Amino acid sequence: MAEFWRIGEGTVKEIMPALEGSQGWKITTVQTLINRLVQKNALGRRKEGREFIYQPLVAESQVSHAASRSLVDRMFGGKLAPLLACFLDREECNASELAELKKLLREKEEQQS
Repeated sequence: MAEFWRIGEGTVKEIMPALEGSQGWKITTVQTLINRLVQKNALGRRKEGREFIYQPLVAESQVSHAASRSLVDRMFGGKLAPLLACFLDREECNASELAELKKLLREKEEQQS
């Protein structure tokens, strides 16, 4: 999906160079993945000549939110605080990142007031 979000739309042949280099995938693997994304309505396609042109039907932000929500639900019982505590406990966090987190929390509090 990332490659389609980057280019907007394209054929399998057009995205293959990026996936061969970064993933080492063969064209049959890519075609199988694309077919699954079409079945899930994540990618749309139209036929032009002998090729299909694929384009994303979902925004990257939608997919990111769904994936992160799924992680929070599965691993932390749907609660954000334990997720944040886990990262703060195990990851290095500089002053700038902590300030950004505080700012985000303040903005969220203001929205709810």
